[in-house]
Amino acid sequence: MRAVDTNILVRLIVRDDVAQVGAAEKFIAGGAWVSHLVLAETVWVLDAVYERSARQISTAVEMLLNHNEITLQDAEVVTSALEHFRKRPALGFSDCLVVEIARKAGHVPLGTFDGDLAKIEGVQRLK
Repeated sequence: MRAVDTNILVRLIVRDDVAQVGAAEKFIAGGAWVSHLVLAETVWVLDAVYERSARQISTAVEMLLNHNEITLQDAEVVTSALEHFRKRPALGFSDCLVVEIARKAGHVPLGTFDGDLAKIEGVQRLK
């Protein structure tokens, strides 16, 4: 299966360049894989560059999870991260993803100085 970079996902979500959207859709036809890193970068671009709201970002991630041609790395991890992000959007999707990646790998508690992040089960605030 092919893999895609951040700019491919951004084109598929934002759809702001007709030619690139067409090329991206053609490339993913038949299946494409998205790593956690590419997903995290995509969310950052949607937030920082396109100024999408947490709700719009949640919808975009959900769209990717349900897309017929796209396979997200450890989709169950992404789903859990999305659930945390929807409850606490101020944390940021990437932090929620970090927690769930650590949990799946069996490396909890996750240490942090972030008091809000520490409210998630499996996270320990350091002082």
